Amino acid sequence: MINNQDKDQKEFEAMQLIDQADLLVNKGKGEEAINLYEKAAQIYLDFGSYIELDKLFIRIIEVISQFKNHIQATYRLRSIIRKTEQLELEEISAKLLIELGNILYKMNDWEAAGESWENASDYLFKSDPDEYFDQASLLLLKAGQTYERSSIKKDYGKRLILKAVMKINKFDELYEQEEKRAYLLIKGGEFEAAANKFYDIATYFRKALDNLDNFFDDQISKETQLNAKARFIHFIAEYQTVAALCLRSSENRAHNEKIKEFGNDSIQLFENSISLLKDYLFPIKSNFDKEIILRITFDLMLLTIVQEMLGIKAIDTIEFIFENIETNKNLIKNLKESPYFKITQSIKKIGIINSLQKLLDVHLGHFEKIKNTLISYFMEP
Repeated sequence: MINNQDKDQKEFEAMQLIDQADLLVNKGKGEEAINLYEKAAQIYLDFGSYIELDKLFIRIIEVISQFKNHIQATYRLRSIIRKTEQLELEEISAKLLIELGNILYKMNDWEAAGESWENASDYLFKSDPDEYFDQASLLLLKAGQTYERSSIKKDYGKRLILKAVMKINKFDELYEQEEKRAYLLIKGGEFEAAANKFYDIATYFRKALDNLDNFFDDQISKETQLNAKARFIHFIAEYQTVAALCLRSSENRAHNEKIKEFGNDSIQLFENSISLLKDYLFPIKSNFDKEIILRITFDLMLLTIVQEMLGIKAIDTIEFIFENIETNKNLIKNLKESPYFKITQSIKKIGIINSLQKLLDVHLGHFEKIKNTLISYFMEP
């Protein structure tokens, strides 16, 4: 245990080392200066002076950022980060990782820069989620934007951008919790309450959509912006449709106007989402993103279901999906091979009631349990 006298002596030694290091920095000897800063940091660490430690590492970051040799700078930072991570100094590790990301970005190393900022975001959320919420969320968005510039992690970058936008709007975990509660309400036959939950989730995504342009800058490609916008529209329409189906399952005629309101709004949203995704997919000639093919045909299927539920034929969904993309034969072929497209064809041919078994057989991802439970009510004699 270090007593006060020893602590004063150690602190004096640390200050001397820092003064010597500052002189070396002024002489342009940054590498040697950092060695002395690290020795001083170890002294502060030994007697738990974390405020001084934080200041010292900020100084180290300033010195390393002045290195003309970026490779040398990244090597030095990574070496220090390994130590701070082992010591579980999360805030300090985050600051070092932010600077590492800055340097790697200048080197056009998109994967490593994105990883640095993503890890920095994680550390800030862990260390103090309230204080660092905004900074950590924006770092996550920045990481996604940077990954998006990489051919290797482009798709992951797109998903991370969406996650960041949801986190910025503070519903990335909330909507999943609400969906679980809604499912339990459906199981219990409480359809009106479940519908309210799903509609609330739709409003979270609507708010995110309204704020979407505020979080994008010139670094994000137009393709990614278009895809992100389509995805949020998709979520709004999707949850709103499930809300309408819950109200329909209640067999309470008092909800008819609300079902029409949700349904008609969802039809317009699905039209918008499908059109955006067609614009996104049309320039691509091969190697289509399977997830987007499934998403656009999933929207098509739900659009068909909503029209059937409302008893209207506002849009010929099969004609609509192929409109203005006739020259891209590969895209048309991929769309036709989707299981959701095949169900759309079935619904149009034999109706939704006669297609319920096909709906049971196809997997709907996170809606699987909800779908099966709702269909069971429609299939009851």
